[in-house]
Amino acid sequence: MPTRATRTPRSPRAVRSLRTQHFLSLPDLSPAELADVLQAGLQLKKERARGVRRYGATALANQHVALLFEKPSLRTRCTFEIAVRELGGDVIAPPQDVAMGEREPIADVARNLERWVSAVVIRTFAQDRLVEFATAAPRLHVVNALTDEEHPCQALADLLTLAELFGELRGRTIAFVGDGNNVAASLAQGAMMLGMHVRLAAPADYEFTPQTVAQLEGLARKGATYTLIRDPRKAVQGADAVYTDAWTSMGQEAEAQHRRKVFAPYQVNEALMRTAGDAVFMHCLPAHRGEEATDEVMDGPASIIFDQAENRLHAQKALLMLLMGR
Repeated sequence: MPTRATRTPRSPRAVRSLRTQHFLSLPDLSPAELADVLQAGLQLKKERARGVRRYGATALANQHVALLFEKPSLRTRCTFEIAVRELGGDVIAPPQDVAMGEREPIADVARNLERWVSAVVIRTFAQDRLVEFATAAPRLHVVNALTDEEHPCQALADLLTLAELFGELRGRTIAFVGDGNNVAASLAQGAMMLGMHVRLAAPADYEFTPQTVAQLEGLARKGATYTLIRDPRKAVQGADAVYTDAWTSMGQEAEAQHRRKVFAPYQVNEALMRTAGDAVFMHCLPAHRGEEATDEVMDGPASIIFDQAENRLHAQKALLMLLMGR
């Protein structure tokens, strides 16, 4: 099990504000800005643990943030609500049936909210819906809290967790075992922006699209590499972290039985973790325990899944502070 790195966070004053208006995808940030968000998250976490609320405590004062969630949520909703309030802002949560185009066009919803709130955090299905919303209301800050294609806020929390554990991430290797889904795509984007090596162990037809691979190659910095490996045992050898996610995501329920058969050889169990050696185990949750990972792994000494869940708060708090803080 890796030991935690000894590191001294930079002064909060060294952290810059973000140039982007919206956070729809990890590449909306530059590598330097991504590093700044992680640094700010570490500082916010450190102060919160000490009961100190000086850093960013009034960043969102007199500002309102709307949460528009079309998909169920535990970690995302709770952590965004807490983050906004701890930054001095207020949260509203319009009912789902009026929020994302069921009663009126998405663009009209966006133009209304633009008159009342400073930011909108959206958890929806197609990425196109998010883009349409952001395009219609250019004065708003729009944050992607999950789409079918990307989950950048989860990636921020994952990278913050790894930075907290290892310190410098350049040259580290993360192996994602299972479906090349939205979580895997955003994690790979951020990891390669920070110089990490990414391995995807996925069965045929469940790997990244050629467009995603091309994007990853364009994002690679500091010697980062991407490799597709069909055999999960080879993929995890020498990795610093082994990551998996549910085999069946929201909206794919009709495929559940087929997916269980296809992904059965990709289960993360004790044997696979022994192959990985000293790697930590990661999962974004919620989990289908006994499917993509066994209880022994999820609750074992290498597991950092609840550190990831906790760090959703600190990463999102840092993002909001640097995106829209005053």
